[in-house]
Amino acid sequence: MEPRPPAWPLLCLLLLCPPFCPGLDAQQYPDFKLQQPRGPMVVIKGEVLTLNCTAFGMGPIGPVRWQKVQGSSNQTIYDPKGAAPRVKSVDTESNEDLSIRISDVRLEDTATYYCVKFIRGTFGEQFVTSGVGTEVLVHARPSELVMSEPSDRAVPGQSVPFTCSTRGFFPREIQVKWLKNSTPVRAVPPPITAELPDSLYSVSSTVQVKLSKNDVRSELTCEVQHSTLPAPLNKTYVLGRVLRVPPSVSVVAAPPGAVQVNETVNFTCRVQGFYPGAVSITWLENGTEMNAGSSAQPTETSQGLFEQISTLMVQAGEEKSGSRFTCRVVHENQEPISSTYTLRVFVPTSGETESFIGDSRSLIYVAVGVVCTVLALLVIAILYLIRTKQSKDKSSPSARLHEPEKSSMTTTTQESDPNNLTYADLNFAKEKKKSIRRIIELSQQSEYACIQGSNSSSSSSQQAANNDNLTYADLDMVHLSKAPRRPPPCPEESSSEYASVQIQRQ
Repeated sequence: MEPRPPAWPLLCLLLLCPPFCPGLDAQQYPDFKLQQPRGPMVVIKGEVLTLNCTAFGMGPIGPVRWQKVQGSSNQTIYDPKGAAPRVKSVDTESNEDLSIRISDVRLEDTATYYCVKFIRGTFGEQFVTSGVGTEVLVHARPSELVMSEPSDRAVPGQSVPFTCSTRGFFPREIQVKWLKNSTPVRAVPPPITAELPDSLYSVSSTVQVKLSKNDVRSELTCEVQHSTLPAPLNKTYVLGRVLRVPPSVSVVAAPPGAVQVNETVNFTCRVQGFYPGAVSITWLENGTEMNAGSSAQPTETSQGLFEQISTLMVQAGEEKSGSRFTCRVVHENQEPISSTYTLRVFVPTSGETESFIGDSRSLIYVAVGVVCTVLALLVIAILYLIRTKQSKDKSSPSARLHEPEKSSMTTTTQESDPNNLTYADLNFAKEKKKSIRRIIELSQQSEYACIQGSNSSSSSSQQAANNDNLTYADLDMVHLSKAPRRPPPCPEESSSEYASVQIQRQ
């Protein structure tokens, strides 16, 4: 029996071969290949990583292992005979699918993974071929945001700090923003620190916010953006939780000013513009707490502040003149805020009382007098209007002159009795060498004065009977009263003309 040749030359050849280079038996299976994605694949810490590997062609009999390579380190993470606790084969019925899953991925799982085929040979298992390797990058998302707030409430005008923190993220790049009611707030860029031994990072950002009384419903938001987040992380804080608005206190009395003895005085304490909406209201008389007064429930305003009213009823006795009534308000365990009203009481004398009654009566009389005067003026105005209208209706006779119809007029003249004549100065313009005389003609509706023109040289006893020379003056609505008989008037100056009006007797 010949001795077996030593195996050390083949062992040396395998040792000299670089990792996962084609094995000596690969030439026997030229159609066999392992295909896997090159990557890089990004996986989030804590998720499940699936490494895909598919076999093509007819290969030798032997196992397939997964190797993890980090720098110069080479580690088998999966073997059909046994695998790491977090690594499992993908359950498929296909002999070509050689994929595996790694659960609960950690930051140290960042590496390059190879799918490797081995063959069972004379000298044990020998490397045949491998895939190109899949590069895996493990990232970590930032943790939930934590926002710290001041321990005590602050009043308007004060600046208070707020801090927003997150940790456990990778890679290092991160962005932190502050918003107040959706408006950016400037803050100092926060430092980013590494956490050992995981090589993760953390960040903490602080901003100073100046409060005002209108910030009861304002919101402060911390916003964080990172490459591992599908949407920014947000944390919102209502500023009213750290705001305290002290109230304003005022006391009013009804009736105001000095009051008469034994009169009832109602004091009202107005507590306005405070937040939060809980206050303690107490009434004091000359510094001594009173067991009196009633308070309404606080009411909220549109700005989110609160108001409250407390009332106190006091009988103004003579001994209470000069008493100081104080409304004391305690808000959020702070120093009390007070407002004081000094009561003035007077005792009227009998003269003052009578004077007061007399003044009241005088006021009543004045009011009645004013009303009567107005009514009298109104009656006078109405009477004046009526009188004016009647005067217009009974105005002086118009000087309507009518030309009588020649066919109806007689040409005979009538003698007029001087004692029955009434003269009306018509103040006509003077005509050359003519005089005028009127003879009354009666009718049922009107009385007419017949005006007859005659020569100035003729005597007053002559009467003209020519109808063509007659003119009539309409004396409608004029009532002529008969006067006692008297001698006819003497002729006047030539500047006036007269018309004689004759009243016929029935």
